[in-house]
Amino acid sequence: MTLNELEFGRQASVIAVRGGGPVSRRLMEMGIIPGTPVTKIKAAPFGDPIQIRVRNYSLAVRKSEAEQIEVAESEIFHRKPVK
Repeated sequence: MTLNELEFGRQASVIAVRGGGPVSRRLMEMGIIPGTPVTKIKAAPFGDPIQIRVRNYSLAVRKSEAEQIEVAESEIFHRKPVK
């Protein structure tokens, strides 16, 4: 699944940044690299850009950029606390 397909408020782990070229390189320079947790926060009124949280900071990415970021949700991120 891509970051664009992730539900708002959900956290996932980055699997890969596809596409190559300057956009992919820029995303990786901003800390979006495989293994990094990322949370999809919200979108602008018309759906573009998308606000995400990565490495304890907030970042806005275009929808087209979010479609290049492959992610996987993990049960670790969504587990309920044990009583």
